Amino acid sequence: MADLTSNFVGIKSPNPFWLASAPPTDKEYNVRRAFEAGWGGVVWKTLGMDPPIVNVSSRYGAVHYYGQRMMGLNNLELITDRPLEVNLKEIKQVKKDWPDRAVVVSLMVPCNEKDWKYIINKIEDTGCDGVELNFGCPHGMSERGMGAAVGQVPEYVEMVTRWVKESSDLPCLVKLTPNVTDIRKVAHAAKAGGGDGVALINTVTSIVSVDLDQMAPEPTIDGKGSHGGYCGPAVKPIALHMVAEISKDPETQHLPISGIGGISNWRDAAEFIALGSSSVQVCTAAMHYGFKIVDDMIDGLNNWMDEKGYATLEDFRGMAVPNVTEWQYLNLKYDIKARIDESTCIHCGLCHISCEDASHQAIREIKANGERRFEVIDEECVGCNLCMFACPVPDCITMERVDSGTEYQNWTTHPNNPMRVEGNQN
Repeated sequence: MADLTSNFVGIKSPNPFWLASAPPTDKEYNVRRAFEAGWGGVVWKTLGMDPPIVNVSSRYGAVHYYGQRMMGLNNLELITDRPLEVNLKEIKQVKKDWPDRAVVVSLMVPCNEKDWKYIINKIEDTGCDGVELNFGCPHGMSERGMGAAVGQVPEYVEMVTRWVKESSDLPCLVKLTPNVTDIRKVAHAAKAGGGDGVALINTVTSIVSVDLDQMAPEPTIDGKGSHGGYCGPAVKPIALHMVAEISKDPETQHLPISGIGGISNWRDAAEFIALGSSSVQVCTAAMHYGFKIVDDMIDGLNNWMDEKGYATLEDFRGMAVPNVTEWQYLNLKYDIKARIDESTCIHCGLCHISCEDASHQAIREIKANGERRFEVIDEECVGCNLCMFACPVPDCITMERVDSGTEYQNWTTHPNNPMRVEGNQN
């Protein structure tokens, strides 16, 4: 059986599955139950200065799509609304009782040196394994000059990170907001400030829906609504892209990463690790299905690693990064065509409709004897994959490579490129 032990910035846990800073890690009761269920670690819900913040009633909005519940979740909840001393006492007791699990504490205070150094000194007394600086919340706290209001300014990220590192030897993770133009700039700032690693992504600024009767965003609070933080399976592609950007950037390619964003099963976790993450954090999936989902995550990752011959997480961590490139370096000579398996085709016509209306017109409809079937026109097929995704029957439509496999040319050398560079084959 594969060894799932994680060692992330010196923080050890029996597996890489951590609960993210969120409602599931808000108190001792929750965290104990999570550890009993098998989670390798938690990031305690964000602590702040007293007096505690006040949350609204009606906090979540959701996107449901074709039977998939909570495809995306919009969260208006803020940081912990419990007193600081209560949280500190509970953290200390949990870490004492579960010494083999990772306990990282998320922090957010006003952007001044005094408050940051005050709270980090308080945190050290708990015996926790590390801290996570929350520079990501896009709602509520950002209006107060915290959260994303800090995380969107690289200079502030570097400054606050440096304050924390000057005050404590605890491993320090910097949680990054996705609400920026270039995630690499804030990652550079986190590193420059002395951060030991980064955690990403935090939630995406969003309004998920509008109540057309009240004419107000959802969730609706007394007839009004506001933007919140978007999470869940729908944000996974955004998270993977940003993790990859940091992993392949020369300045941050060795910076430890805790991957967050739409992780719902072992396969999602493996994808984040393959792009360079050392641990993964889960939130929405646990809120949806409960803490026991970690069993399937652990078993699934174990089985897959055994099947592939990976003994440890490090054996495949970052393996996908070299294959993440820029568009201009993709092989323009690579050619694939759609192939329809007539034995499994149910003749629904979705492949034809999607191709016909998406401008390629590469699938013809053939009617004979009161029946119809569909045929790919190779000369028109551009290998876009759309028909394969539209088809409701698994593996009925596949994509087959038809080029020789011996030629390579990218946009940098293509004759249609007025700025081509001869001999550039990167």
